[in-house]
Amino acid sequence: MTSTFTVHAASGYEQLMGRWSRRLAPKFIDFAGLAGGEKILDVGCGTGSLTFELARSAELAEIQAIDFSPVFVEAARQRNSDPRITIGQADAMALPFADHAFDRALALLVLHFVPEAGKAVAEMRRVVRPGGVVAAVVWDHYGGMTGMRMIIDTMAALGESGRQMRSRYCFQPMMQPGEMKRTFVEQGLVDVTEAELMIRMDYADFNDFWAPIGAGEGPLGRYMTTLDAAEQKRIEAAVRDAYQAGRPDGPRSFANVAWACRGIVP
Repeated sequence: MTSTFTVHAASGYEQLMGRWSRRLAPKFIDFAGLAGGEKILDVGCGTGSLTFELARSAELAEIQAIDFSPVFVEAARQRNSDPRITIGQADAMALPFADHAFDRALALLVLHFVPEAGKAVAEMRRVVRPGGVVAAVVWDHYGGMTGMRMIIDTMAALGESGRQMRSRYCFQPMMQPGEMKRTFVEQGLVDVTEAELMIRMDYADFNDFWAPIGAGEGPLGRYMTTLDAAEQKRIEAAVRDAYQAGRPDGPRSFANVAWACRGIVP
């Protein structure tokens, strides 16, 4: 499996998205449900935002966490001290687990980076027992991420490559209303429910907001690495102006909405 998410260092991902995925994880767990004694699979665990929140949320029997990125797997392993948790490298579209091995399979901010999201959902269904739960959540890049839209709209206003990047970013798989729900139904899940989850992303100042993107992390950071130094500086200055909005640099807070979907294995 290839992923459309770029990661250079776990610390950069933490500043870009890990701290916010930790804020989203409890809301997602409440939506997906959880019960003591269950065996849970975390698909695309990243640095462990969902994995370790699961361990705190219930007396689970077992948590298996997988990610395609060796950078993420190593970072999560270094954080882990819970004997119930096992973290390994694996492909979401070819999970290395037996049929019906888990009570629930969950994916936090993953499916939009999987080349064939439907195949990943099918694999999650395969490894969950009948009556168990498959659930996933992804950001609404087009209509629900005000801070990121501020960046990509600024980039788009400055050139054709920015407009092309915006089109790719806003319409990644699974991000449109009803899209995940249709995929869950197509893969044979029943009682499928879709909901919106909202958090706020709070930044100390512009550097806190921009640093991981400027360092090349994530989709927007990857785009920045394709530009020459002069264009990078032009974009950074324009985004800084948008962030500050005519006021002194300092704290800013942005609302962010994610689509969540849950289905039952028949």
